[in-house]
Amino acid sequence: MSNRLSDVPVILASGSATRRRMLEQAGLEVIADALAVDEEEVKLSCKAAGLKPEEVAEALAELKASRIARRYPGAHVIGADQMLECGGEWFDKPVDRESARRQLQALSGRTHRLISCAVVMHNGARIWHHVDHATLTMRELSPEFLDRYLDSAGPAVQGSVGAYHLEGLGAQLFARVTGDFFTVLGLPLLPLLDFLRVRGVLPR
Repeated sequence: MSNRLSDVPVILASGSATRRRMLEQAGLEVIADALAVDEEEVKLSCKAAGLKPEEVAEALAELKASRIARRYPGAHVIGADQMLECGGEWFDKPVDRESARRQLQALSGRTHRLISCAVVMHNGARIWHHVDHATLTMRELSPEFLDRYLDSAGPAVQGSVGAYHLEGLGAQLFARVTGDFFTVLGLPLLPLLDFLRVRGVLPR
């Protein structure tokens, strides 16, 4: 039995399995379609222009959605992105175990922000966006714990900015989390669902 609340598919311009799962579990029919974006180049350009992390997340989310929107006239296309900022430094997804370890060491015992943005495009125009952030305080992590964590989490840490998934083993890393859980996972889901109800994609 399907848990869908809508027969109108939305297009997710992202390769994120977590974002797709969130939308599907919320009752949407999702078509995931993503094009490669040189995020590093965009971030370097944005940093040179003095943009804030919130503005960078918005720019990347819109870029992803706009590229895919051309393929789906008439559809609601969702782009999303997330930034991690700690002490003025921006963090990216780790490329391997060693970079994940360095990243976790840098965040250990400190408070960082996760900024998530969603943009909706329709017929080539941006019709909605929302930016939200959560604040996370990581406990002090011992070298022994880091080894155990990275062994247990495996390559999955490379798929997440910050090298953790809060919904899994990543919960072990934190002393305190303030903010919306969905925002931590990479999508301001509740405001997005509210907008899709306004647009008639979901029942009200």
